[in-house]
Amino acid sequence: MTASSASSASAARCPADERDDSGLLAALLDGMDAALVAFAADGTVTHWNHEAERILGWTTTEAVGRTGLAGWAVRKEDADEIDAALTAAMRSPGRQVQEFALLTKDGHRVLVRTQASAVRGPGGRVAGVYCAFSEVHTQMDLERSIALSEALFEDASWGVMLIDADLRPAVVNAHAARALGVGRTALLGRPLGELLAQGVEEVECALQHVLAEGAPPAVAELWVTLRAEEAELPRRCWRSGFVRLASPLAEEPVPLGVAWLFQDVTDAKRAEQDGSLLRFRARQLHRAGRAAAECPDPAEAAAVHLDFALAGFADHGLVDLAMPPAPKPYGTVAGDDVYEDAYGGGEAYGEAYGDASYGPGGYGEAYGSGDERGEGVGEGAGYGDAAGDGEEAAGGGAAQGAGPGGVDGPASGGAEGARASGDSDTPDGAGPEDAADTGTPAPSASGPSAPPGPSTLSGAEAAPRPRRSVPRLVRALASPAGAPGPSKMMPATGIPAPYVPGHPAIQAYERRGSVRSSAGPASPEGWAAARNWPDGTVHGLCVVLRSRGRTLGVATFLRAPARRPFDRADADYAEEVAARIATALDLAGAASL
Repeated sequence: MTASSASSASAARCPADERDDSGLLAALLDGMDAALVAFAADGTVTHWNHEAERILGWTTTEAVGRTGLAGWAVRKEDADEIDAALTAAMRSPGRQVQEFALLTKDGHRVLVRTQASAVRGPGGRVAGVYCAFSEVHTQMDLERSIALSEALFEDASWGVMLIDADLRPAVVNAHAARALGVGRTALLGRPLGELLAQGVEEVECALQHVLAEGAPPAVAELWVTLRAEEAELPRRCWRSGFVRLASPLAEEPVPLGVAWLFQDVTDAKRAEQDGSLLRFRARQLHRAGRAAAECPDPAEAAAVHLDFALAGFADHGLVDLAMPPAPKPYGTVAGDDVYEDAYGGGEAYGEAYGDASYGPGGYGEAYGSGDERGEGVGEGAGYGDAAGDGEEAAGGGAAQGAGPGGVDGPASGGAEGARASGDSDTPDGAGPEDAADTGTPAPSASGPSAPPGPSTLSGAEAAPRPRRSVPRLVRALASPAGAPGPSKMMPATGIPAPYVPGHPAIQAYERRGSVRSSAGPASPEGWAAARNWPDGTVHGLCVVLRSRGRTLGVATFLRAPARRPFDRADADYAEEVAARIATALDLAGAASL
């Protein structure tokens, strides 16, 4: 090929390349999201894209070829300012950002934000200027969206997580990282099941629903438990909102993921639940009182109180009454205070053991009866010495007392020893174990001496009083264990319940308080049967029945595995119910049965 033919072929290709480049440039300009207008060095409009036509209404054919913008796209009053700004952009390096007011084809003014920059030719000579612009409110919306996104992921008081379409965290803010107990980067790309031990199914279900259907109309409260290697963490309540994210660049909405915003409201929810529970229980007590007032039989009223207490509280309820002792010789009482007055609650102890141990006058004649008993015990003599000798009932803090004969040790007050022990469940005076573990009381320093007799032997000749036996509790009321129904009065057989020593009911009777018992996470086989409770019981609460200063028996509330263990608030409620049951049973004559 000769040089002339090569040059002619190159000249033939140049117009075609220029046409291809101009078509490519026009396609790029029309595909831009921003409006663009370009000016030649003399101010003639050379380019006008589709977005500029949308904003101002002027078509490309109407705009290209005009000189400047004055009179058609800009008011004459604003033309000088805009021309000066475009001229300055042609002379300055970089981009110049300014705001102008342009005119639409129908005469309305539109405030736009422009970016102007010079266009230079091959030799570096200025060939013109281009100006990209968009409506100010659109630009401000974009800037606000960016600022909001940055603020949410830095300073928000809510937890924010961006979950991708695979339900894995993509972006996490600082608050969410603290709530989950891990670093922000450690969360990225991990399945939610590695972060949550409980509640992950509910969270994933909510995320899938949002991806498929969109954001729910209201916030949701999700209870979750964080995964920990050392120990199980408490459940947390997260008030959550979900927003589906879609790409604004696609013609059809393509979900990018879900924005999960949550806030920990555990304390508020627990306070709300506690308040609701208190209102419900107060209402139950009120209804039970109204229903019991219509019962002609006080024993039936006690059953009504038990039935109302079980609603939402326990699965089964039992009421056991203390069996009275065998009749005593003439001059003794027939009440149930013989066992109870080992706690120092009245005069029955001296009366019951009057002829048997202390002669015809009994305890009252030897150490003072009635008001005198308080003096003898308070000053640390007599039965107080016995209390001082026993450490297990008074919490191990009682003072030293007398020996087996009651005369070898110094006189230390049993009432004062019990108070010093700090046991809130044990009243002033000696405890039950004290009465069982000590020997015959020593004579009081302030009272008269005991008359000579078999019970006043000193030293090794004195026979110690035998240990008290386990109290015999007879079943009086019970709720049906197999099927729901009202509680029933049990036949008065007099056969005590087969409770072994150390049974929670025995402990509650002896302590005059509440005793909670639970099988623990791994319920052993036969745990309920060993305590003579219905099958399936894993939590028990025994509450003493007290009326008119006397212990009548024990009320037991039982729960199945579906319920949580009893807590202190449950014990308070059970004690209130037990007081009402005890009053009804006392009115029915339970104390003298």
